[in-house]
Parts: sequence; structure tokens; C-alpha cells
Amino acid sequence: MSFEGWTVFALFWVVFVTTPGPNAVNCITNGMTHGFGRSLWGVLGILTQSTLFLTLSALGVTALIAASPQAFGIAKLAGAAVLIWLGLRGWLNAAKPAPAVMPHAGSIYTRAFMIATINPKSVAGYLAAFSQFVQPDVPIALQMLTIFPTALLITAASYVTYTALGAGLGRAALGAVFNVWLRRGMALCFILYGILLGLSLPPAPPSGA
Repeated sequence: MSFEGWTVFALFWVVFVTTPGPNAVNCITNGMTHGFGRSLWGVLGILTQSTLFLTLSALGVTALIAASPQAFGIAKLAGAAVLIWLGLRGWLNAAKPAPAVMPHAGSIYTRAFMIATINPKSVAGYLAAFSQFVQPDVPIALQMLTIFPTALLITAASYVTYTALGAGLGRAALGAVFNVWLRRGMALCFILYGILLGLSLPPAPPSGA
């Protein structure tokens, strides 16, 4: 990958991972609820999903999923249902005091990994990245040496920032009423993303597929 190609890819990835979505909402919610340090387990969950999808994209698996309306439809409806359920649960629990016992790091990690995985936006984004930026005349392994660290570093920076934003909002939410409505606002974002996900169209496969 040339320097110019790498620059375009990096800019694409910045837009892809910084555009607010379920991952960003989850990071903000984690930061508000669990604090910055503990919420980094959620960022690790997203990075695990990113590594998995980068690998599957390199192997061509995401292209196969995008080309299958049935597979996309199942993933879309399952993801939409989970996001809406998380939003409804968050709305109902918004007025409840935070639990005295903090959740296990593994549960924060697993929740973040699942939210990142069920969103077909990931399939579309990774498919677009590999169909537009990977050069067919260059060994894929050599290109991965550039793509992997670039994508993972930008992804980590984006969601660490969202987590820090959530932690800052949590400290600022001194009033009980403000805290409740802030948490309900995050819950509504999950519901909205779930509805939009359920109405989304399948990503277009790369040309020639």
C-alpha cells in the first residue's frame, strides 16, 4: 500500500469509527456508569471484534455475508432486537441507583464485543475498506502489516475518547434528575439505532463479486 493509499484508508477509518453508533453509545454509557479505568474492558471488547472482522475481511468472509440477503437479514433482525432490548432495559433502570457491586470486567468486555459484532454496519464498513483499499496485485499478508495496526490504533483512540467523555459526563451529572435523563438519553440512542438497523439495506458486494 502506497503512502497516498494509506492516507486515504486512514481517513476513511477515522470517519468509520468516529461516526456515533452503538459502540460509541456503549462506551459513553460504560464511562458514565463504571468510570474510565474499568470501562476500558469495553474498548478491549471492541478491539477484539475489530481484529476478528479484519481477519474475516482479509479471508473474504464478509464479502460472502454481504452477498447473502438471508444471512444479512438474520444478523440485522437479531442485532436490532438486542439493541432495542438494551435500550428499553436502560430506560427502565435509569432511575435506579447504581449497583453497589461493580460488574465483572468480563461482562463489560462481553457486552461491548457483542454490541460491536451484531451491527451489520461493521460488515459494510470492513467490506468497503477491503474492496476499495486492498490491492489485488499485492500479497494480502503484506498489506495486512499496514492495515491491521492502522485500523486498530484509530479504533482504540476513538473509543477510548468516547469512554473518557462518558466518564466526564458521569462526574458532571451531580443532580439526580439530570443523571436520570442523561441515562435515558443514552437508552433512547440504543432504541433508535436498533430501529434504524432493522430498516437498513444489505451492503453492496464489491464490484465483480
